[in-house]
Amino acid sequence: MLNRETSKPLYAQARDILLERIESEEYLPNTKIPSESELCAEFGISRMTVRSVITELVRDGRLYRIQGKGTFVAEPKIMTSGTGYVGIREQLEKQGYEVKTEVVEFSSLSCPPSLAKKMELSPGEMVYKLIRLRSVRDEPFSMHTSYIPLSRCPELDKKDVCSEQLCAVLDEEYGLKRASVSETLESALATESEAKFLGIKRGYPLILLRDKIYDADGRIFEYSSVVFRGDKMKIHLEYNS
Repeated sequence: MLNRETSKPLYAQARDILLERIESEEYLPNTKIPSESELCAEFGISRMTVRSVITELVRDGRLYRIQGKGTFVAEPKIMTSGTGYVGIREQLEKQGYEVKTEVVEFSSLSCPPSLAKKMELSPGEMVYKLIRLRSVRDEPFSMHTSYIPLSRCPELDKKDVCSEQLCAVLDEEYGLKRASVSETLESALATESEAKFLGIKRGYPLILLRDKIYDADGRIFEYSSVVFRGDKMKIHLEYNS
């Protein structure tokens, strides 16, 4: 029951109780929670208030609705760190997840001015474009787009970058070791292509990571962007003073 003697709003109390039940696994992932009418009776609050609480938890990715069936507990988000020094696949596999990788595109192109500026290359220099789709729990999780100068990695397109991690191939086959990384993190909306591969609607909220990876001489050998489904993961960042 809710405490009507405290200054804490009933709405906030109901939300916190549902969150506690989710986090303690009283409500297990992919199981149905009590109906709005059942929660109204339990908490002694209006259906409008209960519906607002559930809508907020759906928006936050803690619950999901199935039309005609009810509201269910979402799978916990996967925690990762930035990808600058440890690839997302390696992080996920260390956590015990089975990760599947699909190469969506592996081509070469003449570097346009905007990309050349980001990679500190001359416009027109040839680069590889590699797009990979990662799936976790047999669900699309992230899309990785990498650009790498052909001059630094001849015949890279003949290497196995599906079963092998790209960073390992670049290191072991070409001696390109990460010395430093510049990384940015922002929100983004899914493009039509991203929506298609990630199994979501266009405009769906995504997390976007961009990396510039430098060798010991301060030269960029990979520029990458990774989009993650915002409902599937969260990124842990830690800084030491």
